[in-house]
Amino acid sequence: MVKKTKLYEQHCKLGARMVNFANWEMPLHYGSQVEEHHYVRKEAGVFDVSHMTSVDIEGDDARAFLRRILANDVQKLQPGKALYSCLLNPHAGILDDLIAYHLGENRYRLVVNAGTTEKDIAWISQQSKQFAAKIYPRHDLAMLAIQGPRAWESMKKVFDRKQNKAVEALKSFHSAEINNWLIARTGYTGEDGLEVILPQEEVAGFWEKILASGIKPAGLGARDSLRLEAGFNLYGVDMDETVTPLESNLAWTIDWQDTERDFIGKESLQKQIQQGVKQQLVGLVLLGKGVSRAGMIVYMQNQSSEEVYRGKLTSGGYSPTLSCSIALAQVPSGEFENIEIDIRGKRIPAKIVRPPFVRNGKLNFSF
Repeated sequence: MVKKTKLYEQHCKLGARMVNFANWEMPLHYGSQVEEHHYVRKEAGVFDVSHMTSVDIEGDDARAFLRRILANDVQKLQPGKALYSCLLNPHAGILDDLIAYHLGENRYRLVVNAGTTEKDIAWISQQSKQFAAKIYPRHDLAMLAIQGPRAWESMKKVFDRKQNKAVEALKSFHSAEINNWLIARTGYTGEDGLEVILPQEEVAGFWEKILASGIKPAGLGARDSLRLEAGFNLYGVDMDETVTPLESNLAWTIDWQDTERDFIGKESLQKQIQQGVKQQLVGLVLLGKGVSRAGMIVYMQNQSSEEVYRGKLTSGGYSPTLSCSIALAQVPSGEFENIEIDIRGKRIPAKIVRPPFVRNGKLNFSF
């Protein structure tokens, strides 16, 4: 059965085009994906991301447990801070990517992807059996993301005095708890902004307040083009259980500092490093006309050989900010030249660039 968020009726009233995403009825756009994209880059937009699931981890072993199941290390988190991490299987395949929040003593919250929720909860619950840690899926919570360079300024008109006082000094990847609400300076667009996790019964009123302040709604279409410009991976598209963080431009999310920490997937990652990582995720910019799409083949040559190598686009699309086509691609490890993307049988020149493609709303590379 397809699920609906508490804001389904509000989305329909706003004329949203609804689509099935990870078995949820979600707004793709409210009239123009491109306009919503530009508005988030220049002003502020609000996304309903209540299809994502919060999972609370509590108990005496909560920290030890998360140090075991996450590639990044929650040991370095003070209460009110967050980190991004991958959840790995023993082969270092990526089960999911998530954000972990340290709420307080022996209290953490994970926010996992909609399409992996059931799998994640089953895996986490299974792994917790040897620890004094309780797992609480918070299906009673909703989540909104307010993103854009004017997000914080605009939200001052929406938050009450207590909320404004609690969040005014929040730094990136920090959060504050206020009366069962979690307000965090995190996001998935490459812009400054915040994400608010709050009780389901309060989200409709909060949504209306946000819109009344002048912040405009944005759908999954803009969310995808924004995250692609920011060079952020999408689970199930750019990464899954068949690849490791080392192959997915996510080596920075693995914390090796405590050599005694035995996290799931560690041995496989060490072996992969010893044997040499055979593939990599890179950014591509199309230099000719056309639109790059997931699944398209990439052709390239090694600088020291005439041999032609092949790769495949994992994500691709038109960049409204850059007015050109960009993509992420899984290709062999190494340095390459003469890169071409096969678009409908025609090879179009492309350039490898290091993501993000866009930083602070502007081009982050040179042609």
